Amino acid sequence: MNVADWIEGWARLTPQAAALRFDHDTITYPSLASRARGAAAALSAAGVGRGDRVAYLGLNSPALLALLFACARLGAVFVPMNWRLAAPEHTMTLQDCTPSVLVLDPAFEREAAAIDWSAAVTLVCDPHCEWLGSYANDALPATGAGDRDPLLLCYTSGSTGRPKGVVLSHEALLFNAINSTHMHALRATDVVLTSLPLFHVGGLNNQTLPALHAGACVVLHPKFDPNAAFDAIRDEAVTLTCLVPAQLDMMMTSERWQTEDWSRLRMIATGSTLIPERVSNAVHAKRVALVQIYGSTETCPIATYLPTEDAMRLPGSAGKAAVHCEVRVAAADGAECARGEIGEILVRGPNVMSGYWGMPESSAQALREGWYHSGDAGYFDAEGFLHVTGRLKDVVISGGENVYPAEIENLLVEHPDVCEAAVVGQPDERWGEIVVAVVVRRAGSTLDEAGVRESLRDRIARYKHPRRVVFVDALPRTALGKVRKEEVRRIVVESASESTALAARGEGAGAQRSSAMENGKWH
Repeated sequence: MNVADWIEGWARLTPQAAALRFDHDTITYPSLASRARGAAAALSAAGVGRGDRVAYLGLNSPALLALLFACARLGAVFVPMNWRLAAPEHTMTLQDCTPSVLVLDPAFEREAAAIDWSAAVTLVCDPHCEWLGSYANDALPATGAGDRDPLLLCYTSGSTGRPKGVVLSHEALLFNAINSTHMHALRATDVVLTSLPLFHVGGLNNQTLPALHAGACVVLHPKFDPNAAFDAIRDEAVTLTCLVPAQLDMMMTSERWQTEDWSRLRMIATGSTLIPERVSNAVHAKRVALVQIYGSTETCPIATYLPTEDAMRLPGSAGKAAVHCEVRVAAADGAECARGEIGEILVRGPNVMSGYWGMPESSAQALREGWYHSGDAGYFDAEGFLHVTGRLKDVVISGGENVYPAEIENLLVEHPDVCEAAVVGQPDERWGEIVVAVVVRRAGSTLDEAGVRESLRDRIARYKHPRRVVFVDALPRTALGKVRKEEVRRIVVESASESTALAARGEGAGAQRSSAMENGKWH
């Protein structure tokens, strides 16, 4: 089924229904379908055909969604670009996917001036998307795009190296939408708030496209703003939203957290990173289910989720496999792990990517015997619920013992003086690696290294305790809140070098502890 048919179908069935609310404007399903047809005509006039790439650089907008459905109609491939990246990173993306057209939000003209995009044709889109209706759209060519034809090319965050373009087909988006529908009990009467960036599958595919597949209404924000989110939940009768822990943290610091009525909001989906217990407790205290999703760009992203009825009982779990998805945990030799045994999380289903753009070797390595090898470590508990313990390559091997960072991070963020924490390994001559905790203290806190260690006493084995604690102002994160572990390791290396230099000057441990982090730099 062509994804463009979703909007056309609802335009016929519910011609008065709102598809989008954006910037005080309501866009009905017929209007969105017309915009998509207009965009398809404009792209076709620019020479875009089946298999060609169309890139978009700009904030969340109806234009972005119209372009995606236009690409679906033409059999083209849509590439939403991360507007938070620097010009060299944008250039890398464009040189990799070689789009025929780059559609640019005028707000990013200055940033675009520094990008080497000479190979792309540029269509400048105005804020009201009037250009979408400026082309005749009654005689668009039929493409015959099939279920497995590529539609969406999303670049990974690149937190561990060069970003890779993940190819997602019409079929992958359809089955992800079905998985999401089951997860959310999604229906046409729902109102979904989207404030996550649509250049990531978390913002685009967790709820936004599934809501449009279900005929629901999407309240679309250009980007996240806590007060705008509070206003929308109150004024727009929002029933579902997706917020990562960093967004929830920002909302929890507001006085409105305690006073706003969330009785119409039945679920908040979350994921992408560790979910601190204090965050889940705070959401559940408002009688709203906080449901964790596990997945990745490569799985579109919904691979597992915590059923609503278990959200308050098992807040640390990633749940069970989505209805059209299989998940297993395998040992290094490929054998199935026993319950409670940690191994690699593997995913299989029609929602899984077709491969990495232009990277056949990496694709073959990731997709073996029909299974996507995630590189994530986890285990199934006695009830069959998945628990994610971190990245396999993030495992710290200290004195021959495997230490999983997520276990320690979960405990550290329970401390009332800790905002966030990341755990990595540091090479050590005696132990192979030692455990290092990188901690963000709450404002005004005097928590020191001894206090961090004391908080873990008698809670985990001694070999898992951090040998070093580095305090920083903030953890380096991706746009969706994932901690950039490579950056954390760099911070640890720099802090170790600083400590060595201080010791050589005879300034001692006290001086080392008084050092601080500013903007991610040790000084």
